[in-house]
Amino acid sequence: MIAFLLEPLEYEFFWHGLLATLMVGASCGLIGALVILRGMSYVGHGLSHAAFGGAVVGFILNLNFYAGAGVMSLLALLLINRITRSGTIKLDAAIGIVTNAMFALGVAIISQVRAFSQSFEAALFGNILGITEGDLLLIGFVSLSALTTMFLMYRPLLFSTFDQEAAQVFGIRTARVQLVFSLLLTLTIIASMNIVGVTMIAATLIAPAATARLMTDCFSRMLIYSLIIGGITGVAGMYLSYIFDTASGATIVLFGASLYCLSWLTNFLHDRYILQNHPDGKSGFVQTAKHQSAERNEAGL
Repeated sequence: MIAFLLEPLEYEFFWHGLLATLMVGASCGLIGALVILRGMSYVGHGLSHAAFGGAVVGFILNLNFYAGAGVMSLLALLLINRITRSGTIKLDAAIGIVTNAMFALGVAIISQVRAFSQSFEAALFGNILGITEGDLLLIGFVSLSALTTMFLMYRPLLFSTFDQEAAQVFGIRTARVQLVFSLLLTLTIIASMNIVGVTMIAATLIAPAATARLMTDCFSRMLIYSLIIGGITGVAGMYLSYIFDTASGATIVLFGASLYCLSWLTNFLHDRYILQNHPDGKSGFVQTAKHQSAERNEAGL
């Protein structure tokens, strides 16, 4: 068994891929926990599309792949914020308009300049074999930035995630916290593009966090669980893609979805057991009350 697990490690590309998926999985899991608690799942999906459009535009302008993707993603965030400021247009509508327009711009450019269309297949569907040492350095920087920011801004992120009005009362600058979080989300998406591809980044962000949410109602534990599940999902998906000779990005997403389904099934069977043994519900778990109590305790309220 050990020899079987060590066999792929003989190849340098597998080492690169394994390190990349471990870091991307962990950082996506960590950021994803805040994404789902803030109800921003669609934002992550939209920004990945905007990043693709930016990568194409950057190629045309002879810019670095990540530079073009980053600039366009930040522009998308600013436009979305500006459109929704008045309250006339809702967030989901603004995301759909802005990010899909940027994605369509990239597709339109590719359709006109077909000579480099192959260059962006990795961005769309992921290409673990193309990971370079430069990519690993970027992913490592993003992962370290995410961990450091979560540590230094834990309380402001906790307050602003669950109750922005209360956070402002306690002197937390929620606008600045939101900006920092948006930047981290953008960096995480850009760093993940070559691993899982634009089409599956949203699932990589959401699946570990959703699984962790089923396991606990405590904010701090959810962050830790999501980080660990994300890292495990990346490594396991990489191994499975090698064993079954399947696309790495798709395999990682499928493994993450399988973990979520397993966690949901475990919760379902547990709830059924509680109901059967405690039909009056007095000894069962009251999830909403438990969740609110955990939030109050962590926030110091």
